[in-house]
Amino acid sequence: MTYHLAEINVAKAKAEMDDPLMHGFVSRLDEINALAEASSGFVWRLKDDGGDATALRYFDDPLIIVNMSVWEDVESLKHYTYGTMHVEVFKQRKAWFELFGRPHFVMWWIPAGHIPTVVEAQAKLEYIHLQGPGPEAFNFSKIYGPPQAEAAD
Repeated sequence: MTYHLAEINVAKAKAEMDDPLMHGFVSRLDEINALAEASSGFVWRLKDDGGDATALRYFDDPLIIVNMSVWEDVESLKHYTYGTMHVEVFKQRKAWFELFGRPHFVMWWIPAGHIPTVVEAQAKLEYIHLQGPGPEAFNFSKIYGPPQAEAAD
């Protein structure tokens, strides 16, 4: 079986997306999302009919936004995150987002072709919060390979 890497990153904005405080972030969204979609190893990302995910609400707090995507492998996601223009926006995140106070990013392996749900992703965030990184849910500080690689170890 072939596996892909799913990830979710949640953030609590300091203001609504139409607030001037958020302009620097919002003004780069189309560019950064297009960069992701054009990146090697990109498979899918959560978005609404307009191509954005910031208006989608999955948490009780309307300031919590969700970024969720699927990649062919960890290396592809890591390159996009830290080796492209995305890192410029990432480095400025404290200007737009509050500290979350618990894990806000998690990766996990899914069968190729599966589109993860936010409910599934929330369970992975809860897992890493309660259990720490493991084969079920992990982050860049402790990476686990796909299930067949784990079985071969």
